Amino acid sequence: MLEITTHFYCSKAFSYRDNLLSYDLVLKHYSNPLVREEIAAYCSGRWVALEGGGPASRVFLRYAHNGKPLKVSKPEDLEGLLATYKGVRPRTVYGSINVYRRLEEERDLDDPHNIALCSPIWDIDGELSSWKQVLEAAGVIAEFLEQKGVRKSVFIKWSGEGCHVHIHERAFSSDLLSKHNPLDVAFSIVEYTLRALKDKLMPIVMRSNGKVKVENEIDIKRVFTAPLSLHRRHDLCCVCFKLNALDQFDVSWANLESFKHDVSWKGYVEGEADNLAIEALAAVGGYRGWAEGVKEAKATSIALEEKPQAAKIGRFQVMALLQAARYYLLTGDLDKAKSFGLNRAIFYAWAKHHARDVKAHLAAAKAREAEKEEKEARGAKLTQVCGEEVFVTDSGWFTMGGVVQTPKDYDRQIALNISSVIPYEEAWKAAIEYLKSFPQSYLQDQQKFFNEVYKPVRDSFIDVVVKKKRGAHKTLDEIFKQFK
Repeated sequence: MLEITTHFYCSKAFSYRDNLLSYDLVLKHYSNPLVREEIAAYCSGRWVALEGGGPASRVFLRYAHNGKPLKVSKPEDLEGLLATYKGVRPRTVYGSINVYRRLEEERDLDDPHNIALCSPIWDIDGELSSWKQVLEAAGVIAEFLEQKGVRKSVFIKWSGEGCHVHIHERAFSSDLLSKHNPLDVAFSIVEYTLRALKDKLMPIVMRSNGKVKVENEIDIKRVFTAPLSLHRRHDLCCVCFKLNALDQFDVSWANLESFKHDVSWKGYVEGEADNLAIEALAAVGGYRGWAEGVKEAKATSIALEEKPQAAKIGRFQVMALLQAARYYLLTGDLDKAKSFGLNRAIFYAWAKHHARDVKAHLAAAKAREAEKEEKEARGAKLTQVCGEEVFVTDSGWFTMGGVVQTPKDYDRQIALNISSVIPYEEAWKAAIEYLKSFPQSYLQDQQKFFNEVYKPVRDSFIDVVVKKKRGAHKTLDEIFKQFK
């Protein structure tokens, strides 16, 4: 059992802004010793993720240059990660729901026996305007946990637009965890609770006009915001507080220069949540994702049903898809095509963000110049690929912003997103057919590819593939003729 005295840390007054901080101020926030200590305390043993990239694109990093999972065990580790990946301007720090026994290579993440602990976390999503309804939903969950005898091991994190209700991962006895995988325990508790509370939570969701959503997001590779990390869209930080402060919470607690954060989130009572775990496991049966490998397990979501919406795949994914198909047609190498596709998508997004008033090819040249010194220092070489100058590592993968883009990164950031709208294989086949309709010279020329191939379809490529699937068009040839 760990005992920590409740103590709030505060500083001078500050108001949040919708415009994101300059990166110097981001680094200033992370230079605060308390911020580093709290992030390290939460992330120790967890698989860490960094998010950056700016408004034009989101870059989500989970692996180091050598392919090892990112991790933070002590405050100095965070400083090192921010310095290493400064090229993508990291802003938000996340930690996995799982605490691992070993975190040295990628296969450690897929081994169920390597999961030492897992945090039951209820994800309550919302908007700043609906923060009171978010807290009301958190109160309903907290009351249920208290009724089940779980209080001292519970804490709440305000993430910036919503909150996460946590049961400390050490609130379970070693005897219980010797009989059940920690991920089974966490998933079952969250699922069991939401099923029991659906009738109480749905009215809150309805009063928020659908802005509030309560979900079971427990998944083998899921991450949640680390304490005192910056929010990815607002100049707010993630603050923790215990149940006795739930009625006093105000969103101003998350202001960067006046954050009110309770370090006693680390407190727990071992075995306090055992009885709840036994009830939940009997009712739910454990994590649903084991049979599906690393695929996301479908679980309870309490939200207003929405009408089906049009495809939401953006220009970033379309650029990556078409660049990958371009490289594949010219070289026949699928793995390097994925690396190239993601690399170019990041590159052009970076160029657009940093040189909005400059033509694309001039912005690209400016970006290359800015990156050249750093890349050469890291051993990456500038080479001509498909009519473009690209940095490539000795391993053969392309690199941008000090980060290597691997085929697995492409699958996670591009293929998975496209698959949420249409089977990726269909989008890939359509991309190949579309590019085959152009002379090879267009694929080998940077400006022709950007202006004549990519630009005409950047806002509609996925949409026309979906239409074709639904029978709105007979062939892709008929669809793509309108763009030429």
